[in-house]
Amino acid sequence: MNLADIYEALADAIGERDALVFEDTTLTFAELDATSNKAAHALAAVGAEPGTHVAMHMRNSLEFLECLIGALKIRAVPVNINYRYTEAELTYLYTNSKSKVLVVDTEFTPLVAHVLADCPDLKAVLVIGDPVPELVAAGAACGVSVQRFADIYEPASDARDFRPRSIDDKFIVYTGGTTGNPKGVVWRQEDFFYAALSGGNQYGEPRESIKELTDAAVDFPPMTLLVTAPLMHGAASYAMFSMFFMGARQVLMRNFDHVDALKLVEREKIQIVMIVGDAMGVPLVDELTANPDKYDVSSLFSVANGGAIWSQASRQKLLKLLPNTFIRDSFGASESGADGTVTMDDEGVLRLPPSKHTTVVNERLDPIEPGSDEVGYLARLGHVPVEYLGDPVKSAETFPVKDGVRMSILGDMARVEADGSIVVLGRGSGCINTGGEKVFPEEVEQALKSHPAILDTLVAGAPDQKFGQAVAAVVQLREGFAEPTLAELKEHLRPLLAGYKAPRSLVVVEQIRRSPSGKADYRWAKDTVSR
Repeated sequence: MNLADIYEALADAIGERDALVFEDTTLTFAELDATSNKAAHALAAVGAEPGTHVAMHMRNSLEFLECLIGALKIRAVPVNINYRYTEAELTYLYTNSKSKVLVVDTEFTPLVAHVLADCPDLKAVLVIGDPVPELVAAGAACGVSVQRFADIYEPASDARDFRPRSIDDKFIVYTGGTTGNPKGVVWRQEDFFYAALSGGNQYGEPRESIKELTDAAVDFPPMTLLVTAPLMHGAASYAMFSMFFMGARQVLMRNFDHVDALKLVEREKIQIVMIVGDAMGVPLVDELTANPDKYDVSSLFSVANGGAIWSQASRQKLLKLLPNTFIRDSFGASESGADGTVTMDDEGVLRLPPSKHTTVVNERLDPIEPGSDEVGYLARLGHVPVEYLGDPVKSAETFPVKDGVRMSILGDMARVEADGSIVVLGRGSGCINTGGEKVFPEEVEQALKSHPAILDTLVAGAPDQKFGQAVAAVVQLREGFAEPTLAELKEHLRPLLAGYKAPRSLVVVEQIRRSPSGKADYRWAKDTVSR
């Protein structure tokens, strides 16, 4: 199950079906295959070959997707680059990833010019648009080829004349780096297909052959997904590949804007909108609540959330407006793929259904007995990544082997109910130890977001002489609301949380810092509450 092989088979089976809408351009599966062939030949022309790491420093665009598929076609390894990163972070990421070829949007070329001399692995830079003069000069000084992507792409062949590929070809997903330096998660493509892409079937059993997958895609009913998040994050790339492999049509946004997203739902008759937690879900729902008759969203039947928690308060608002909407919450990570669909009860408790590939283990990596109150670590079994790129110590910790079974263990704490379902408590690394009591930030954040004045929040541990750590909250207020006092917040939280979980301090900020996909920046939150 090689990703490029699968896409090419789909292009042959459903080539005339619309695959992608981006701004004013629509491409069928066959057309996207042909343009990706041109991108593949363009990458090869500047030195990309099997195993070459190709850094993709771009916002969402046709070129992003064409280069992504094109790299896979020539067995190169695409590397996702966070376009929010500063010079120091980019230097780290370019060098840590050992990227040889860089594809970058024009707007980011001034940054590239400043770091190029410190990135000795880079040999070629392809610019979407025109490179700034500083980058051209920096490339000349460093012996790095700097060219316009269009100049290489336009004359390139669209022929599908590539060498045979392997299920062992690699796919790299860099983590968001919200709790430390980003890490390059290295997947075998077949493992990635089964773990991250649910085996090509989000709604049932995995496909066991390419023919089975293409036959199912031929019969798949018409469906359109709105991709709102940046493709440089795992949540969006997982969703896009998954829906392509089922034969769906997708609409891609260059940048997320909640008003534009609702206009696209109306214009393109979107049926599924993907979001990443509150950063996207809250403004969408608030806009619909404020202007219920402004947008025709009658085509919408599902909102698919993944990558971050979408608060109960916001989703209840949506269901009040659109009671027949199906909300689907995917739980997963760069290091484990899509672990399953979680349910959330009225208290915001997350549960994963029983699964043969997800379990909870103790510190000895032994499974925890269902029905016990023991808290352990959530573990993905079987199809898991090979390693963290260039970090054997952390790789051995995160991807251990027990009795011949490979696991991915990230530190998410959980317990197993008597029926085998898994209650997800939160990330252990973010757990706050206050006087011996353990508090998971996600639980407190859920409760805080039910307060009418709070638009967004992150919770972290602040240093405390008496308790070691104290629960502290950073909050962003809704427009027009006064700042609540700590006493008012504690009174609001009294029926929702045990007293020791309520914040002991509060910092109000203009905006909660999150990644472009909506993931929380807990390093920033901890620094903010510790000042």
